Amino acid sequence: MANTEYYLGAGDVHPIDVVETLAEHYDWDFDRVAEDQIAMAVEGSWRTYSITLAWSAFDDTLRMVCTFEMDPPSATLPALYHALNEANDICWAGSFSHWADQRLMVYRYGLLLAGDVSAGPEQIDQMLTAAVAACERFYPAFQLVCWGNSTVKDAMNIAMTEAYGRA
Repeated sequence: MANTEYYLGAGDVHPIDVVETLAEHYDWDFDRVAEDQIAMAVEGSWRTYSITLAWSAFDDTLRMVCTFEMDPPSATLPALYHALNEANDICWAGSFSHWADQRLMVYRYGLLLAGDVSAGPEQIDQMLTAAVAACERFYPAFQLVCWGNSTVKDAMNIAMTEAYGRA
């Protein structure tokens, strides 16, 4: 992401300005909701992910929420929650939740920037990339558990398997 430094210049830049520059660079649809918040749509292989980032000056945290729709049958919720726990044991940079009332699967992460630390474009790009990668990795496992009559163990084995090549 070194090429984004050309666009941003040196010095302290508001984290949401950095996100906006990245969204423009990648040609993502985005909306600057407020001075401290941006929402965007990022196309993945499985889904289009809605990503919202918000800056909190109160606790110097850049919060990211990456969501996709998921309304599993209520009978599969215990297995889904088990799969979420398994996924969260693997994801060190964020965590999954299921917001049943909103019918959304959520991947969350908070980047702490206390002590006048600023987030660079590489750091924010990595945060966004990790969120989409985690959603792409575990989406098939969540689907298998909820609709494919798969055990959590078998579904998580799918998520753990590295694919090589392209079909």
